[in-house]
Amino acid sequence: MAGRLDGKTAIVFGAGSSGPGWGNGKATAVTFAREGAKVIAVDIALPAAEETAAIIAGEGGAVIALAADVTDLASVEAATATALQYFGAVDILHNNVGVVVNGSPIDLAEADFTRAIDINLGSVYRTCRCLLPHFIARKQGVIINIASLAAIRFVGYPYFSYYASKAAIVQATSALAVQYAPYRIRANSILPGLIDTPMIYKQIAGNYASIDEMVAARNRAVPLGRMGTAFDIAHAAAFLASDDARFITGIALPVDGGQSVAVPMG
Repeated sequence: MAGRLDGKTAIVFGAGSSGPGWGNGKATAVTFAREGAKVIAVDIALPAAEETAAIIAGEGGAVIALAADVTDLASVEAATATALQYFGAVDILHNNVGVVVNGSPIDLAEADFTRAIDINLGSVYRTCRCLLPHFIARKQGVIINIASLAAIRFVGYPYFSYYASKAAIVQATSALAVQYAPYRIRANSILPGLIDTPMIYKQIAGNYASIDEMVAARNRAVPLGRMGTAFDIAHAAAFLASDDARFITGIALPVDGGQSVAVPMG
């Protein structure tokens, strides 16, 4: 059976995983390939991108792995140029890079605040700066930006810079959708809720007394009774990237097990 992304090429920034298992970007890159897309797997850590690429290649997919630092415009430009040289065209830009930095405005160092904004929001600016001219010239393209439920809700953690940067991504994506609609470019964001990925064990676990407590608390917070998986995010991304979503642009799609519409009950 033909995949929904047959004939498409996708560049995924943040395609590696921050630890063993499946991160959102890794799962999305593999899902895009399983749907028929050729994939450029990009990560700041080349071995992580190569691990993702090896899975895709092992399943018969077309893929290249590249290293790029999304806080460095020249690095993103180089990755984009290599992708275009290798595959000739790019149809889908998927932005998955993100970092969680704990701290309120009172106790968050300015350098850490700036770093979080530069990574989470600056990555979207730089990748769009590099890919939009290509999309405009071809009069087609899809942009998917991974935001967070934290863009629209306080989710219980003290990470001011994360809330701010992810909220900005949602509005920036809406602006992209409207401004570039005449060029048949679609732009949407995904708002993951509480997702069980390697990142939470590195960047969020410190907010709890133990790993088990973290997992149990996060499961309880979701109306469906469990955290999501990286593939829940990947499947949403594959839909938005496909022609099944050809009349959908400018949305912020919660993938959160109902958490965004629930009232916490103590």
